[in-house]
Amino acid sequence: MRIAIVGTGYVGLVAGTCFAETGNDVIGLDVDAAKVARLSKGEIPIFEPGLSDLFARNLREGRLKFTTSYDEAVKHAETFFLCLPTPPAEDGSADTRYVLSAVAEIAKRMTGYKLLVSKSTVPIGTNKEITDEVKKHYKGEFSVAANPEFLKEGTAVEDFLKPDRVVVGVTDNRAFETLSALYDPFVRTGAPILRMDPASAELTKYAANGFLATKISFMNEVARLCEKTGADVDLVRIGMSKDARIGSAFLFPGIGYGGSCFPKDTRALVQSGRKCDVEMSIVDSAERVNETQKLILLPRIKAHFGGNLAGKTIALWGLAFKPRTDDIREAPALALIEKLLAEKAKVQAFDPEAMPNVKRVFGDKITFAKSSYEAINGADALVLATEWNEFRMPDWERVKKSLRAPVIFDGRNIYQPQFLRQNGFTYYGIGKP
Repeated sequence: MRIAIVGTGYVGLVAGTCFAETGNDVIGLDVDAAKVARLSKGEIPIFEPGLSDLFARNLREGRLKFTTSYDEAVKHAETFFLCLPTPPAEDGSADTRYVLSAVAEIAKRMTGYKLLVSKSTVPIGTNKEITDEVKKHYKGEFSVAANPEFLKEGTAVEDFLKPDRVVVGVTDNRAFETLSALYDPFVRTGAPILRMDPASAELTKYAANGFLATKISFMNEVARLCEKTGADVDLVRIGMSKDARIGSAFLFPGIGYGGSCFPKDTRALVQSGRKCDVEMSIVDSAERVNETQKLILLPRIKAHFGGNLAGKTIALWGLAFKPRTDDIREAPALALIEKLLAEKAKVQAFDPEAMPNVKRVFGDKITFAKSSYEAINGADALVLATEWNEFRMPDWERVKKSLRAPVIFDGRNIYQPQFLRQNGFTYYGIGKP
């Protein structure tokens, strides 16, 4: 099939590359000429494991190309996947102006049937807005569908190639048949293609992310209670996870969630509820808990140093909001850095992928190390903020010698407290007695 991916951000690049991998002719459309030039030369502006090899192969073999021209894209494609940003407005609701603007440009050039698919995370009712926008500019036959993405950064390629489900919101059989054919190569192992109305498809994405965010915030609240009562949150978590109704996913406490989805989508879901006079109080609470959790280590760091961090050097391992990505959007590490700097502390940081992005935020206000061990050299304490695999089993003797004092603040509970304490470290975790 001939496909246009409108918007070459994170979702657009993964979706376009994976569709090309199954033999489709894909054109990526973006208004950023410099970005299109880089992509056309094979340069990927994001870090996502497994993407570069697929991207290079499909670009080389001609199934994947890029343009800034709506004329070229509309002439090429039968199906358009709208992978555009929906940034939060001042009230937290999702802003769909980029989606609707692109739809208008496509509709003005349509001369025959096209299928427009919203892949972006959009508010409930956006598919109707897309339909109305097309009708302003085009009087012929067309279809609109909702096909939300469920990609996890760090495993997005695998998630797309082997989805656990595909959600398709449509109002006509032609659109459903087209999307079923496109996704058929990815669901051969039995994953379902779930047909529903567009509004239900749109809400499914928000509801899924809201529920997962709530699980995380719930466990972080339990962790706070564990600290007050002397309970161990890891033992509580294991006890809970053996209940089949609960499961083990998203029960790991830490310093909060970040990224491009959970924070934005929970806020947008709350605002969608308010517009319909439905108070989404559980999701709203989850978001407020998370904002507090991002700074849960700060008072402990201050207390350890007698309330004064001026002149102290804090080493930070991990800057991305999660491992296996360079995405720093809403990253808890950034919120902690801002507060540490406000307390006149010095920060020495290392992350395997995210440092270039963080440099654009903080510049020379913090020190960026070339390795994890360089980051701790001469530091007064180490904070683990992102659980990259390379941080899990360091040379503890080297760590101990490099730090001025052997103090660990484990923001992801990846270390064994008893082992570290037996080896002379002062250890602080999340939800640990």
